[in-house]
Amino acid sequence: MEHRVLGTTGVKVSPLCLGAMMFGAWGNTDQEDSVRIIHRALDAGINFIDTADVYSRGGSEEVVGKALAGGRRDNVVLATKVHGRMGDDPNEFGNSRRWIVREVENSLRRLGTDWIDLYQIHRPEADTDIDETLGALSDLVRTGKVRYIGSSTFPASQIVEAQWVAERRGRERFICEQPPYSVLVRAIENDVLPTCRRYGMGVIPWSPLAGGWLSGRYRVGQDLPASRRAEMIPSRYDMSLPGNQRKLEAADALADLAQEAGITLIELALAFVIRHPAVTAAIIGPRTIDHLESQLTSADIVLSDEVLDSIDEIVPPGVNVNPADGGWPNPALEPAARRR
Repeated sequence: MEHRVLGTTGVKVSPLCLGAMMFGAWGNTDQEDSVRIIHRALDAGINFIDTADVYSRGGSEEVVGKALAGGRRDNVVLATKVHGRMGDDPNEFGNSRRWIVREVENSLRRLGTDWIDLYQIHRPEADTDIDETLGALSDLVRTGKVRYIGSSTFPASQIVEAQWVAERRGRERFICEQPPYSVLVRAIENDVLPTCRRYGMGVIPWSPLAGGWLSGRYRVGQDLPASRRAEMIPSRYDMSLPGNQRKLEAADALADLAQEAGITLIELALAFVIRHPAVTAAIIGPRTIDHLESQLTSADIVLSDEVLDSIDEIVPPGVNVNPADGGWPNPALEPAARRR
């Protein structure tokens, strides 16, 4: 795999980032098997791993820490996230200084490391000043517990606000954004991706297979496969909803296009995300070794302009096939907020 620079940091990462959300209670509960998957990814040339404290309530971080023990840590660019609810206490959650400086210690312990390469704010939080958050993160960088900071699923306006606040207040700035992006979920092409390019930010999209819709298993006229994601977010797979019907039709057409191009739909989907000039690495989230093997080959595939044009005919640029498949439901766009 040919490595890419993460934003303007000079840090080289693989074009595929191993997402660890499926390691733990949310997915693969066999810890030894999960460790084997991580080791296989590293052996295949992946040097970038992304997890989060909230994944299996710390279970994912523990698996990653176990996999990197014994000398593998130094060669991995390790990313994790903070924000999600980790307990019943009302302050075990969010983007406040109080929570961040406490939770980073928990992540470091679970990961079995002294530093985190990329520490990301998992979601925006309306009632926490971004300067509060950036101030806490800046202190972590200066103490050496964190090397770089990033955001995840921030709208373009809040990406810009965070950059301005960092400049005006002398804070560390977000060097990376982690948005949802796939052939079926392209809205970030309108604003998030151009904004990240203007600020020299790396982009590491999550869900490049659109939650499994681009795995090749969803075809018109066939029974829908059972999946862990469908259990976790049933509305994304409810075929009584018109938006999901449109996704099925688009996935079916894309599968035919991939076959004509002589590649799998998984390869087409991942190569599409990697091809965008703003994207640094696509986050893959395998639950099994077979899932991983089916995705590794995509790093070396370059889609032709003809194939890209055909993709645009199926799903136009800047469009989410199902408008509900965004990343962060902006409370300012709720009907009550818009008109009252």
